[in-house]
Amino acid sequence: MKKEQLNKIKTVLEGEERLIGVDGYLQAGVLIPLFEKDGEMRILFEKRAADIRQGGEISFPGGEIDKLDGNPMQTALRETTEELGLPVEKINVLSKLGVLVSPRGVIVHTYIGELKIKDEKEINFSENEVEKVFNVPVSFFEHNKPDLYELKFEIHPYYIDDEGKKVELLPVKELNLPIKYSKPWTGKGHKVLVYKTEDEVIWGLTAQIINEFLQRIKS
Repeated sequence: MKKEQLNKIKTVLEGEERLIGVDGYLQAGVLIPLFEKDGEMRILFEKRAADIRQGGEISFPGGEIDKLDGNPMQTALRETTEELGLPVEKINVLSKLGVLVSPRGVIVHTYIGELKIKDEKEINFSENEVEKVFNVPVSFFEHNKPDLYELKFEIHPYYIDDEGKKVELLPVKELNLPIKYSKPWTGKGHKVLVYKTEDEVIWGLTAQIINEFLQRIKS
């Protein structure tokens, strides 16, 4: 490769940082909604409507990034207004917390926002997407550590279809790969955090985000 080509590559890529191998991942933007009530900072949560994707689970407002959204923050803001029924003027995005990469193929751009409300009763949430909203004081999470569970992932180079036939996903012999890859192999353990509140059990990605938020505000 010529020096001119190397210099061109350097110029194009300089300062660019990307996650590699995640082109097929679902990308989403979510907002951690904070508001003050009775002199205490609280986090607002949603319980998703039963008949939608991940129905019945506890989450933050947010969703998949739309092509029309200018950036992930706009996605989080748009979804929050739609799901909570609040005008954009009552939502103040404070900061980006970070990006969570799930082993299940989801990338979550997470933002922290202030809701300019005094009580969750001011929220007119969309019943098509949300079953209910509830709040938990930040102090609860500060004083109650989550339970920790560790799951195991297996990578399968084949599967058995409905007719009982073996369908190869990775032709190990044909590619002359090490024979060990013709059988399922174990991936790294996946840690699942669980917070048990008076209202609901908060777990999974939502609990991970809360835990990260607490670690960041402590430092």
